[in-house]
Amino acid sequence: MFNNQPKGLYVLALANTGERFGYYTMLAIFLLFLQAKFGFDSTVSGQIYAIFLALVYFMPLIGGWVADKWSFSKCVVTGICIMFLGYAVMAIPTGIRSTSSLVILCTALLLISIGTGLFKGNLQVMVGDLYNDPRYSGQRDAAFSLFYMAINIGSMFAPMAATAMCKLALDSNGLVYNADLPALCNGLLDGTVDASAVVAKASEAGMAVGSDVAAWASDYISVLSTGYSYAFAVACGSLIVSFLIYFLGRSTYAHIITDKKQASGATVAAGPELTPAQTKARVVALLLVFAVVIFFWMVFHQNGASLTEFAKSCTSPEAMGWTRIGFNVWALASVAIGVYALFNLFQSKTNKGKIISVVILAAVAGALTYFYSTTSDPLTGIQPQQYQQFNPFYVVALTPVSLAFFGWLAKRKAEPSAPRKIGYGMIMAAVAYSVMMIGSLTLVGTSGSVSPNWLISTYLLLTFAELLLSPMGISFVSKVAPPKLKGSMMGGWFAATAIGNYLVSIPMILWGKIPVYVLWIILIAICLVSAAFIFSIMKKLEAATGDAPETSLEETAEGELIASEAEA
Repeated sequence: MFNNQPKGLYVLALANTGERFGYYTMLAIFLLFLQAKFGFDSTVSGQIYAIFLALVYFMPLIGGWVADKWSFSKCVVTGICIMFLGYAVMAIPTGIRSTSSLVILCTALLLISIGTGLFKGNLQVMVGDLYNDPRYSGQRDAAFSLFYMAINIGSMFAPMAATAMCKLALDSNGLVYNADLPALCNGLLDGTVDASAVVAKASEAGMAVGSDVAAWASDYISVLSTGYSYAFAVACGSLIVSFLIYFLGRSTYAHIITDKKQASGATVAAGPELTPAQTKARVVALLLVFAVVIFFWMVFHQNGASLTEFAKSCTSPEAMGWTRIGFNVWALASVAIGVYALFNLFQSKTNKGKIISVVILAAVAGALTYFYSTTSDPLTGIQPQQYQQFNPFYVVALTPVSLAFFGWLAKRKAEPSAPRKIGYGMIMAAVAYSVMMIGSLTLVGTSGSVSPNWLISTYLLLTFAELLLSPMGISFVSKVAPPKLKGSMMGGWFAATAIGNYLVSIPMILWGKIPVYVLWIILIAICLVSAAFIFSIMKKLEAATGDAPETSLEETAEGELIASEAEA
């Protein structure tokens, strides 16, 4: 898995890990931040969340176009700087429930979106360009899986960082987190909630309110919002680390950097020249895949929207048995390390390597035993954002399993094409939301206390879907995009993601208006229809991209592509 990879992959992956850690630290609490600081309901907060996500993933389309005309590396550096400014603005504590604070927030979100647009897609194009070298061309799919794994290492620790910052602010003021209190406090300040409800909930959480309940409610929201601002400051720090990694490791990827102005009149992009027919076939194939990707991201990015709302309103804040150590990110990291050690045990060709693996596995077993024995049973006070660490954990832990499985299929010439993997990913997403549907059948309205295992299991199944679609999809775009349109086509992938991210708001609009289980049925239907669509055009996609089994130049309808070109 790590063999025959260029050094530049690890530098670019680590730079992206730092940036993604900051982004997901912010995103883990973003919906909760909007609802607490500004008193927005699920519909309004869901709309803002979806618009921001859409903007973040639409901007790489523009960023790709700029990079095609300018320089991928310069766009990456500029993007880091602009994102830093955005997070720095968000980190400034401002007044609660005020118009000026909302204007400042919108400015920060715009800066983050623009910076991400310049950074994200262009860094991934640079990763793809490392594999234009024939020495590494066969490692492209594995490379993007490793790159995706690195992203999720940062994502896995992000909710813990956000939770720690919130706890720091609350603890320093003698307060504790309660998922119901932000809405109750805002309701009291709006005049829609009686003071007795706030007092009762605060007393239940072990806090004394005092005689001026309104002042206490305002203070609680302000302190919690300050904790969220601390988390945004963490994102600033992560971008500094990302920049240092990118800058100090420049020598490992310098050979792929091209300044478009300096290269005017020369062949800028690596790879074979394509005829107009070949270019058209590739672009059409990519656009068809983008159409399906829209709906995958609509259902997948519910993790920060309706799934977070479900965690807050419908899920028990307590966990028992082995489940409870899943909320300790260090326990999850130990499991992930154990998975890699286990793979190394069977793959190592030396006794020394096997012994090291056994020692690591023993240490992991000891660590898990320690976490289990020292974690209170039941574990209480689970915060909604903590569920978001399960998806990146699953990605990190399951990536070697995924690579081994598809490697095994490839050796038997039975590995599915990238479009087929995307179709299977949509089916798996439908299975994931089937679990949510079953877990929601007992709910009355949008309140309840179902087991955390429903959400944890759903995240596992959604991760299977993600591993089938996301890293393979990015690799597919990098491989199939016409050389002179790499930045634009990678931007197109993110533009499709942007549309899907805006559609994330639909379940939030429906939240509380229809039974929760019906909401999941709608998402299941969307996944199944999308899967049916991509399988209905599968032959066309595989022929156009050279991924069809036993497809040669003569066998394609118009002879647009050959397999060697597809690998370039």
